[in-house]
Amino acid sequence: MEEARLRRAGMPLADIRLVLAGWAGTDKDLVRGLLQAHLRRLELGLSDARSEFSALGALLGHRETDPMTSLHSATARLSVPAVEMAAAMDAVRFAAGSDAELPMLGGILFDIVDEGLHLVATDRYRMAVAQACTTGHDGPRTQVVVRLPLADAMRALLTEEEPAQLTVDGDRVTLETGDRQTAGRSLGHEFPDYRRLVQLPAGRRARVDTAAFRQALETGPVRTGDTREQNGEPYDLSVLRVTENGTVIVCDDGDDDQNDVAVNREFLLDALTAGSRDELILELGTPTAPLAIRRPDDESAFSLLMPVRLED
Repeated sequence: MEEARLRRAGMPLADIRLVLAGWAGTDKDLVRGLLQAHLRRLELGLSDARSEFSALGALLGHRETDPMTSLHSATARLSVPAVEMAAAMDAVRFAAGSDAELPMLGGILFDIVDEGLHLVATDRYRMAVAQACTTGHDGPRTQVVVRLPLADAMRALLTEEEPAQLTVDGDRVTLETGDRQTAGRSLGHEFPDYRRLVQLPAGRRARVDTAAFRQALETGPVRTGDTREQNGEPYDLSVLRVTENGTVIVCDDGDDDQNDVAVNREFLLDALTAGSRDELILELGTPTAPLAIRRPDDESAFSLLMPVRLED
């Protein structure tokens, strides 16, 4: 029912997925932020859409208190190989949000589970996930959203071969490497449950030579005749297709197929860079399912790009 209301209100597919994930996890701040942000973008004459969002807001008020709160008040101290953590941060940093209306996305999620540190970033239109091994943590699962300035300061320290020490104490996060240290407070907002967002149906997989595919995107055709903006900025749209021989091509404008997947070209180029491999795997599902960019040798690190609905 919630998804049907959001579609009738004209909400983009990227926002709908995050609303549903936040709804399922009772992530009220994220859901309210997304609803309010979309309402501000709607024209004053869209009275039907305003009615739908009003109904959702009333329903949201009856949800129970978030059961995940304890994840963000725990204490953890662990050791992480500096090289692994640096690579993981490089793999996700590009996808972090910068929308002031959605502050909960303006950082990188550090999700400490067993002997792994999962890093996640999303700006609604794309998501990146990576992982580093850890030692020394035998406590409960702990989550903290690290502000981007602090995350960048942490990354600058990860230049040595020796392990880094990561400490989470409530809302304070500290990283130590040798005799250097950086610390700060985490974001006081709930991050969407990324585990729900990455559960995708199997799609068509194609291995691409990263350099050659990048050149095809940079020099190939873009969708013309449509006025498109993301966060108030215009962008180029690339339309992708998996051919019968398993290769991925960039389609000419007007040469449409029902299985074509359209994405923000700049975002796809960023994802190729973050993939940091000579070859990558593209996984394309339906035209409304996210495009996945995976590493052939390490599928724990991957990016998801929300598709853009093509004009009829």
